[in-house]
Amino acid sequence: MNVTDDKTIVKEYFNSTGFDRWRRIYGDGEVNKVQLDIRNGHQQTVDTVLGWLKADNNLAGLSICDAGCGVGSLSIPLAEAGAKVYASDISEKMVEEGKERALTIVGTENPTFAVQDLETLSGSYHTVICLDVLIHYPQQKADEMISHLCSLAHSRLILSFAPKTFALSLLKKIGSFFPGASKATRAYLHREADVVKILARNGFSVQRQSMTRTRFYFSRLLEATRQ
Repeated sequence: MNVTDDKTIVKEYFNSTGFDRWRRIYGDGEVNKVQLDIRNGHQQTVDTVLGWLKADNNLAGLSICDAGCGVGSLSIPLAEAGAKVYASDISEKMVEEGKERALTIVGTENPTFAVQDLETLSGSYHTVICLDVLIHYPQQKADEMISHLCSLAHSRLILSFAPKTFALSLLKKIGSFFPGASKATRAYLHREADVVKILARNGFSVQRQSMTRTRFYFSRLLEATRQ
C-alpha cells in the first residue's frame, strides 16, 4: 500500500465504523476496559497540553490550529479558555460531531471547524497542535506533514506520536497476530530522534516534553518553538 492508500483508509475508517468507536472513546458514556484505558490516556495527553498553554498565561486571544481535532477534545476547552481555535479533521463525521459539542458546551462559533487533511491546511497561527495523528502515517509522510505544520506555526508546534522503542515495536508485532475489527488502520511508530531532527531542520527546538503511558495507549508529546 502507498501513502495515498493510507490517507484513504484513515478517511474512510473515521467516516464509518471508526467514527462510532472513537466517538464513544472520546465521550463519557460506558465503554469496555480497553476503550476506557485509551480514553484516559488520550485525556492525559490533552490535559498536559492544556496545562502547558495555561501556564504561559497568554492563552486568551491566541490563534491556535488544532490539526486532526477529532470531536474537539482539545479544541473546545481551548476555546473556553479564550483562544481563537481553528479545528480541522480528515473525517467529516468527526468535524460535525465536534461542531455539535462545541455549540452545546461553548455556545459560539469558536472553535471554527473544517474538513481538511494535514496536507491541505494553510494560514498562519501562533500555535499549531497535532495530537495522535502521526500514528496513521509512515515515516516519509510524517516527515512531510511535520514540515508542513512547521510552516503554519508562527511561534510553536505541539505534536504527539507513538514512540518507536523496542518494547512498543514488540507489542505491535505481537498484536499483528490478532487481527480484529478495531484494527482498521495501520499503526506507525516513530523514533523521537527522527522527529526532533525534522523539527530542527525547520527551525524549531524542543522546549517541553512528556510521555503518556497506559496499558493500551502510548504517546510521546513534544512542544517545539521557532528559533
